[in-house]
Amino acid sequence: MVEPFTYRPAAVNQLGYPSGSRKNAVFNGYEGSFEIIDLTSGQTVFTGHTGVPAKDPSTGANVCKGDFTALTASGSYRIEHNGRQLSGPFTISGRPYDTLHDGLLKAFYYFRCGTELTEEYAGPWHHAACHLADGIVYDQTERRPDSRGGWHDAGDYGKYTGPGAKAVADLLLAYEFYPDAFSRTLPLPESDGIMPDVLHECRWELEFLLKMQDPLTGGVFHKLTTCHFPGIEVMPEDDLAELYFSPVSVSAAGCFAGVMAMAARVYQPFDTAFAEVCLKAARRAWSWLEQHPDLPGFRNPAGITTGEYSDEETDDERYWAAAELFRTTGENQFHQVFADLSGKAFPKYSLGWADMGGYGTIAYLLAEEGSTDAELRARLLDGLLEETRTLSERANQDGYFISLGPQDYIWGSSMVVMNNAMLLLIAARLGPAPELEQTALDHVHYLLGRNILGISYVTGFGDRAVCHPHHRPSAGDSVDAPVPGLVSGGPNAGLNDDISRELLAGKAPAACFIDHVESYATNEVTIYWNSPAVFVVSRWAG
Repeated sequence: MVEPFTYRPAAVNQLGYPSGSRKNAVFNGYEGSFEIIDLTSGQTVFTGHTGVPAKDPSTGANVCKGDFTALTASGSYRIEHNGRQLSGPFTISGRPYDTLHDGLLKAFYYFRCGTELTEEYAGPWHHAACHLADGIVYDQTERRPDSRGGWHDAGDYGKYTGPGAKAVADLLLAYEFYPDAFSRTLPLPESDGIMPDVLHECRWELEFLLKMQDPLTGGVFHKLTTCHFPGIEVMPEDDLAELYFSPVSVSAAGCFAGVMAMAARVYQPFDTAFAEVCLKAARRAWSWLEQHPDLPGFRNPAGITTGEYSDEETDDERYWAAAELFRTTGENQFHQVFADLSGKAFPKYSLGWADMGGYGTIAYLLAEEGSTDAELRARLLDGLLEETRTLSERANQDGYFISLGPQDYIWGSSMVVMNNAMLLLIAARLGPAPELEQTALDHVHYLLGRNILGISYVTGFGDRAVCHPHHRPSAGDSVDAPVPGLVSGGPNAGLNDDISRELLAGKAPAACFIDHVESYATNEVTIYWNSPAVFVVSRWAG
């Protein structure tokens, strides 16, 4: 566990603030005047005064805010008062997040399975190729398809269709919305100066997901895992237990059809043959969905205890699949199903791995306007704007400027933060409602240290970043520093692991976090927590 930090009264974004943006620090236990010191010259460059303290329900603290928006000059700074340091260092610049953006995206390379991560590309976090054996189809042990490739899902080494599809969808949307953010080379082994590295990385996962489609039926296996999780310090190449394809599921087939139809559209300018493979696979999964209208949600089969990712509501996955197939093909059959499903009662603006309806709504709103139903389009756009106005109002009332209430600090709260910010940015573009962009940026500030604990929830970024994530390669290698660019799960008031229950009982929801390798409920990492962060940070990278 990381050693206790020296307390700092002022929480700031530890990387910094874009020059032209709104800039605030949040003070806990301090009220009064403050100075901002230029760390190069040692001179005071700004003097301000905090607001009046107010009780913040999510943290239980009396906090006040200090605005220094007027300071726009590029430089490195710290907040002080009469020589007392109130904050850590931070920067102001035109583009303070380019390195962060690259780190969040490069993290997906470190999640790669089935290949050696060489020192050339992985630095000290290199390791041998892993999980090279063929998988076994559960209950059909004579079938052993190729199971190499893809991304490890999280701190464990499982590979799951739905979460993988969400992660790819976030990255492809990031590229679609902010292509200039991906102009730099990371680099990756596939970097060629032609196709952006984000698409090279997504293709690594997409080619694996194609292997998850059952060639006999067109259905899609829910996941590929060992029967049980390995120990926390087991490196991926040492995880030699047999791999099993768990049975097909509706949620997996829906997510697969959606992301493959999306990929067919995005990859068309770069690789027509691959785009055609993706679209054919999406159509086949769609046919399977049509043939199985009433299958129940997935449950782990007997003897398998790895992450279940169960999902009883599957209309949202069908909704997403129909929207993407419609947007890619323009075919009325998909539009009709989408329109019918839009009248059903499931979340239409959620971007979680279980509630995928938001991706369907976004796909429809991004489709050519002349091809869509004007009334349906207007209704969905109005709903998106209403949803994001609610998020913005909640953020304006929050002590740390984010859209989570006390009840929202759940397992993976960092994903909730970034999903909300992603939705705000999409609404800002489609509304248009540009004022929502600042609220989204406030969520970035939270992730990078402007929170009650004063911790950056991204490994390797910030002077007080997470150091001990629940991530087997980071725990099992001989490198002191964790793999960089990983988004930690964040505060979880559910206290769903032993170390959390022991050390965090009685804490306010936003303070229920511990930087401990055993705290999988607060400090695990996943591909689908990184992916919305890539989307959001893309807005301020380039």
